[in-house]
Amino acid sequence: MEIIKCKGKGCKDCDLSEQNVETVLGALRKSELVVYPTETLYGLGANALDEGAVKRVFIAKKRPFDMPISIAVSDLQMMETVAVLDPISRKLVQRFMPGPITLVLKKKPRVPDLVTAATDEVGIRMPDHPLALKVIHKFGPITSTSANLHSRPDPVNLKNAVKEMGESVAVYLDCGSTKLGKHSTIVAVHDSEIEIIRQGVIPAKEIEAVLHG
Repeated sequence: MEIIKCKGKGCKDCDLSEQNVETVLGALRKSELVVYPTETLYGLGANALDEGAVKRVFIAKKRPFDMPISIAVSDLQMMETVAVLDPISRKLVQRFMPGPITLVLKKKPRVPDLVTAATDEVGIRMPDHPLALKVIHKFGPITSTSANLHSRPDPVNLKNAVKEMGESVAVYLDCGSTKLGKHSTIVAVHDSEIEIIRQGVIPAKEIEAVLHG
């Protein structure tokens, strides 16, 4: 278990050394788990396209296998490699991403069924955090689920995450307390219609205003 501390707080650009970034990427390449900061909560990351790595996430969290896990991407191009977007979802991406929203979209075949609990839909996040985006941009899609045991308190700082996840994680990234400290809003997009699955940081009325504006 290794803890890497960031030099700055609230950075617009990530100044984490390339050596430290490579440590994180090395863990992900070996199908190990990493804990990384987002604007909402600390996330538990693994190679989202590697079924073995994803299984480690479920086991570490003691999360039931019938509960899907979301995927974090760094940009629209990467999102299109794992999910199918329609005009409505593209509109939401343009307005709210990167940001505290998770879009539930039809998945592409390369996403393991374990990620989606054998459904044909996948949750997609694009975290508004320079360090998270830097790692994802360099590595590719990683899992996006809170770094805590199933049904336990939300990890808003690294201390919470370490207490919950312990030695099951290879590398922890410490960037202080998260900016928002609450969950993203989950929005499912079905045939050009939306459904708010979970109310989070972004109010439903703000999402609806974009679609009807």
